Amino acid sequence: MTTAASLGLASCHTCSLVSRAPAADGALCPRCGSQVHFRKPGSLGRTWAFLIAAMILYVPANTLPMMATSSLFGSSDDTIISGVIFLWEDGSWYLALIVFVASILVPIAKMLALLVLLGSVQLGVTWSADRQVRLARLYRAIESIGRWSMLDIYVVALLATVVQLTALASVHAGPAAVAFGAVVVLTMLATESFDPRLIWDHPVAERANERRAAA
Repeated sequence: MTTAASLGLASCHTCSLVSRAPAADGALCPRCGSQVHFRKPGSLGRTWAFLIAAMILYVPANTLPMMATSSLFGSSDDTIISGVIFLWEDGSWYLALIVFVASILVPIAKMLALLVLLGSVQLGVTWSADRQVRLARLYRAIESIGRWSMLDIYVVALLATVVQLTALASVHAGPAAVAFGAVVVLTMLATESFDPRLIWDHPVAERANERRAAA
């Protein structure tokens, strides 16, 4: 398969101009002057770092209280799961489903998708052209849904703003809100750090061809 890199063409990460870049490092974009690379330097390392940090913080984000509520009748601490269960038992199954998908399924799906992308590139798996297209679409999908994982943070912020207007109750964000916000930001950084052009490289196929040629 012919790629832009094999033709000596590179895209600028700043202005997206496609130009013919020299093989030597330090080539500059002719339009904006930014440094041009065929592949993002250190892409896999940064992506792994952000992803591992997000996976670690995902545990306290789901086990620590997301929201602390206090009123004349007592106080309670709610995690994401307990909030989903409360909404379901209260009859608001549609809200429970939205929160469950946006706050639990989407982050897990993003991290699993990034693991698939990183694993396939890191291990040098040779995919067919159709599967490479599917991987590229998977990357575009997780890139577009990243910011919608902040639903819980939005809900807590709105509840805290509305409830604080009364003297009967108060709502405060719990420690899980910070961890969950960090998870969302880290997964977005991991997605941004990953270079999707690596999907189209074939290191295993190239090494196999070299061995056959040497034999």
